[in-house]
Amino acid sequence: MISVAHAAPAAAQQPDPLMSMLPLIIIFVLFYFMLIRPQMKRAKEQKKMLEALQKGDEVVTASGQVGKIVKVGEQYVSLEIADGVTTHVQKSAVQTLLPKGTIKGM
Repeated sequence: MISVAHAAPAAAQQPDPLMSMLPLIIIFVLFYFMLIRPQMKRAKEQKKMLEALQKGDEVVTASGQVGKIVKVGEQYVSLEIADGVTTHVQKSAVQTLLPKGTIKGM
């Protein structure tokens, strides 16, 4: 009539909180080194290139126009895209700096 009481099994051990967060930490570190850091480096190089623009540089804009810089302002540059044809674009639209003489070779 009296039943034998059995001891309850030992409580399962709680996993280490650091070990449960480790996959998230590893993913964040990989995300930083493979995406964020290279993007910041490219943005820094682009900003440096835009600050160094000067008259006579040959550039390609984001819209694909190829031209020679005739005038550089604080926010805008004037591009000569053909003989006597000048356009004004924002500095931030300049995408690539070309080597000298590239336009003549086209």
